[in-house]
Amino acid sequence: MLTPSQTWINYNYVCVGVAYCMIATSLWLMPINLATKGYLGMAVIFLSGSLVNLVKTLYDMRIEGETAKKLERAKQDRLLEEFAVNS
Repeated sequence: MLTPSQTWINYNYVCVGVAYCMIATSLWLMPINLATKGYLGMAVIFLSGSLVNLVKTLYDMRIEGETAKKLERAKQDRLLEEFAVNS
């Protein structure tokens, strides 16, 4: 699996920062009352946290599946080696 370059990581940080700035500016300039702006701001924060948790969970499940497959392959290889030696 290829690891992302530092440029790609920085690009993603910048994109997230720009997106939050755009949302904050939009909320600031919206012609609505302060309570509604606060509600929308909290929604953005909670949505961001939920997305981070979802991505982390999916990543952990993927890694767990890959690890299980590697263990299964290692067991099969060991059994095949023992069978080949005993034959």
